[in-house]
Amino acid sequence: MIEEQRLVVEHSILSVVVGSRAYGLAGPASDTDRRGVFVAPTRLFWGLDKPPTHVDGPAEEQFSWEVERLCTLALTANPTVLECLWSPLVELLTPTGERLLAVRGAFLSSRAAETYGRYAADQFAKLRAHRERTGDVRWKQAMHMLRLLRAGAHVLRTGEVLVDVSDERELLLSVKRGEVPFAEVSALAEARSADLAQAAADTVLPAEPDRAAVEKFLVGVREDGLDSAVR
Repeated sequence: MIEEQRLVVEHSILSVVVGSRAYGLAGPASDTDRRGVFVAPTRLFWGLDKPPTHVDGPAEEQFSWEVERLCTLALTANPTVLECLWSPLVELLTPTGERLLAVRGAFLSSRAAETYGRYAADQFAKLRAHRERTGDVRWKQAMHMLRLLRAGAHVLRTGEVLVDVSDERELLLSVKRGEVPFAEVSALAEARSADLAQAAADTVLPAEPDRAAVEKFLVGVREDGLDSAVR
């Protein structure tokens, strides 16, 4: 085990399953993708060499963010990071992790309209370009585009991040298998894009995230981290 991975093993506060298993779209051969958050001991920040902002492993398909990096990304309404904080499949949760989840609503803002919409639009553009160039459709990418558009509208309307989309399992897996004509997928994407725009106009979310609440949490974590052993 490399030294960076030891931070994950010894200082993780949250570990969740994401991807197809969290979405409710898994099959027998699906991977188990894990995302997590660790807290580097505060004293590691005092030297010239800082602790890593993220770590791969030590398990396969495992990726973890240092808590400050996660907070920074979540404040921008990064969909991947927000899914980690709202995953229904939690494998590890410490008291500090509970404090993180208790403040997760502070990360949300109407910026989600831009981030979710841009991610989906980028995927749609790549889908069309690839199809025009090769004649083939990347159906898995099409499925996730539709999922993202729905998730974006959901968070804007409810203030909760939608992860489990098993209620649309048959539709989404049909898209993934290429059983839905591309014209229908395109029409559905356009309808969901319009719905996302309407959700943005009517959103319950504030224009900006609650940075003060996030900073209060992070400062508390760093104060607690003064007692963590450095190896």
